[in-house]
Amino acid sequence: MAEEAASAAELIAAMAPLVADLAEDGAGAVALAGSRGKGRSDRQSDYDFRVYAHAYRPELKATRQWQRFEAGMAEWQARGVRMDGVWMRSYAGVESDLGAWLGGIAIPKSFEWTIWGYHLPTDLSTQQIVNDPEGRLAGWKSRLVRYPEPLRDAVLRQYREILNYWAADYHYESKVDRRDLVFLVGITGKLSNAILQVVFALNRVYYPGDGWNLPMAAELPLLPPDFTSRMTAILEPGRDPDAFHRQRTELIAMIADLEVLIAA
Repeated sequence: MAEEAASAAELIAAMAPLVADLAEDGAGAVALAGSRGKGRSDRQSDYDFRVYAHAYRPELKATRQWQRFEAGMAEWQARGVRMDGVWMRSYAGVESDLGAWLGGIAIPKSFEWTIWGYHLPTDLSTQQIVNDPEGRLAGWKSRLVRYPEPLRDAVLRQYREILNYWAADYHYESKVDRRDLVFLVGITGKLSNAILQVVFALNRVYYPGDGWNLPMAAELPLLPPDFTSRMTAILEPGRDPDAFHRQRTELIAMIADLEVLIAA
């Protein structure tokens, strides 16, 4: 563990100046995000760098700064380190999006690399700040220390509507009777995500994104009874003839238990 931590520190120290130099003024703010930012990394985890700036160098990928960044990344990749490049963000864009989230407009952005959408508060509140010349990253993090009530209300309203709709909808039952596998895989993912969104918002904890959902949910104080084991059974229903009927029944029971918690 100590050797791995030393290697991570060496990588961050080497790459952060190269990442910061992509900004037009050479002084971008740098953070490490993803599972490593959240402190949930393992040997499969990559390094997700973020850089924030007012603007970036024109024709960036033709510049010496970009070439140095790519060379540095290639060197670490040759040593067996997984790196996911860098995501270049604008201060103004993040400020605008953050204001919307804090005001209760919870609209995860869709990108190919995420299943459930990009959740800005999660990123800003958990990322590991490496370099913050204007103090903006620390400022965003401080604004997110307390879970905003407008956001909580919006998340609960949005995902409870999804859950209660499908718990009562006869189309779901008919798809189970038909063993419509593609539909059933999709609805299981949709409802499982909605359940987790409600659970995290109920506990005033930002939804963690695509990874580590059940282990992180298991640490929350306010949960339906036997939450982790029940969710695992829902996600792994088995292959017997009654598996999908049982799965639907268990999902509906979980939704009912969530409503009890919310009403308490």
